[in-house]
Amino acid sequence: MKCPFCASTDTQVIDSRASDEGASIRRRRRCLGCDKRFTTYERVELALPSIVKRGGSRAEYDRDKLRASMLLALRKRPVPREAVDDAIGRIEDKLLSTAQREVKSEKLGELVMRELKRLDKVAYIRFASVYRSFEDVDEFAEVVKEVRPSRRRARTGS
Repeated sequence: MKCPFCASTDTQVIDSRASDEGASIRRRRRCLGCDKRFTTYERVELALPSIVKRGGSRAEYDRDKLRASMLLALRKRPVPREAVDDAIGRIEDKLLSTAQREVKSEKLGELVMRELKRLDKVAYIRFASVYRSFEDVDEFAEVVKEVRPSRRRARTGS
């Protein structure tokens, strides 16, 4: 491992422990060149499919880009980061289970919307309004109606 401070390749592992419920390993390292300490994470690299965009271009799956778009929809909402990471994990599991080399961006968008709907209804509506490019207010109202709990009013005798 190369030291981020002095670029020396002579480093020593001081401590290792499981992180992210065993999905990765956190290693504390010390550079033998400059004696500074730093942390590295080791995780399994899975072959996630490429994303085929609407225009036909292809892009590699980018976990950070997915997280950023979800966090934008969840901005100022009371959803813990751990819940977002769990949702991303479920999305990646679904992408891997397709066993396909390419997945259309529409499919990825639907997976994101399903997870956002579970996490926070407001974030779901925010994401859907951008993702689906509503043409008019009626389309937007349909999505709001979809997430709004039905209100059954009990009749009273007074």
